[in-house]
Amino acid sequence: MSDEVVGGWPARRPEPAASAEAVAKSVADGGDAGGERGPAAPSGPGAGRGPAGLRVAVLGGGICGLAAAHRLVRAGARVTLLEGSDQLGGLGTFFPWRDGWVERFYHCVMPSDDDLLGLLGELGLREGVRWRRTRMGMVVDRRHHPFNSALDLLRFTPLTLRERVRFGVVSLLLRRLGRGRDLDRLRTEDWLREVYGDRVWDRLLAPMFGSKFGAAFGDVPALYLWQRLGRESNVSVRGYPEGGYKSVIDALRSSIEDAGGVVRTSAPVHRLTVGAGRALATTADGATTEADRVISTLPLPVLRQVADGDLAGLVPDVELPYQGVVNALFFLKRPLTGHYWAPVVRSGTDFDGVVEMSALAGTFAGRHLVYAMRYTDRASALYREPEGRIAARWTKQLVGLYPDLTSADVDDVRVFKAPFVEPVYPLGYLARQPPVRIAGTPVLLATTAHVYPSVTSWNSGVALANRVVALLDDAARGGSADQRRGGEALADQLLQGGGDPHRG
Repeated sequence: MSDEVVGGWPARRPEPAASAEAVAKSVADGGDAGGERGPAAPSGPGAGRGPAGLRVAVLGGGICGLAAAHRLVRAGARVTLLEGSDQLGGLGTFFPWRDGWVERFYHCVMPSDDDLLGLLGELGLREGVRWRRTRMGMVVDRRHHPFNSALDLLRFTPLTLRERVRFGVVSLLLRRLGRGRDLDRLRTEDWLREVYGDRVWDRLLAPMFGSKFGAAFGDVPALYLWQRLGRESNVSVRGYPEGGYKSVIDALRSSIEDAGGVVRTSAPVHRLTVGAGRALATTADGATTEADRVISTLPLPVLRQVADGDLAGLVPDVELPYQGVVNALFFLKRPLTGHYWAPVVRSGTDFDGVVEMSALAGTFAGRHLVYAMRYTDRASALYREPEGRIAARWTKQLVGLYPDLTSADVDDVRVFKAPFVEPVYPLGYLARQPPVRIAGTPVLLATTAHVYPSVTSWNSGVALANRVVALLDDAARGGSADQRRGGEALADQLLQGGGDPHRG
């Protein structure tokens, strides 16, 4: 069977049961994954007229900020988007290589990414998504294993035969086993040890989960994994937009500017002040933007630094630690194994995952693109190490990990870092998750702290943007104070998990 999906759209939607492959992907982070979502915000020509005429400043030009600005200008708002770096896109930024552009970090579209696909439809890009069936591998103790079927699992020698059978059965039932339990207050380690057994946790799941969340990996709420499984269940089909993610970013910018919005890059906000129902954002060059409303996508620690004295005291102080990422992109003259995603466990490498992007997106300028990554704290020695040293060491490690690969096969390697990628959520975070609106101010928040229990991704970023804009829309329409408070409470509930997290 060909890996190409006929007709431009996956033939099957995700099935309700998880699989061993889905569990491994969910634990180890197999790409730009997103979580389940609540009811979608209104969209389309007749939706969102409330913000018309409002001056709105959007802080941050990642996918959430871009989607919010796009939605707002369609509703008639006067939007100014301020991005601190010289590029839009956040983790979707890119760099020139030969005659084209390449993403610094790996991304994919899932068939269940309804919010992202809806946005692509508005931009005229949905039909250009190329869908392919992808495969997963596992590298454990330097041995390579396919991990895509029941037969692959039965041949998976890092586990005993009894453990393999248990792993498969539990993986199929894991979503059902989580129903009715307060997974937000249950440690992932405790839950997975209970259902899979101590040895499977210690030898396989702990290293993979630790690669995502660092030293606190066992304390992450089990709800995070449970939500992710709802998206990864039996899904081997992934998509990649024609022209890459740069085409999406360019289309969003054009949409905003064509509707009269202003987009500024290299414009980091150095100060944000509020008063009398208005806000004033001052950028590093001294320019100011006055707004009736502000949507901030900045990480909360960053927003707290730029907010003035009174506002800084109102910014939620949730003290979430963030994992950053170190990411190496290899341009190879030959493919590796054809596995889109492969966790790397106990194999003597600094990186703990390999993504063969060309298995999904095809070759680029005759080269096979391979990403190797390590999630780590931004204060770690690895994160602070010079990129050139990382590139040289990781090249040797990659060549040593794949027997048929030689140093001559490596045409080029680039190393990129991002400091704020994934919050490490504490137990019981749903009850502590900050509200979207900073009370008594015109500032609304759309940050990764508000995405939980969904996974940080382009899809969840678009979903968050839709809901925050809907909240701003409701407030702009007016109504009684009680109606506004009720609408805001409902919107906040949707933002904080999409309804009851314990329902299947």
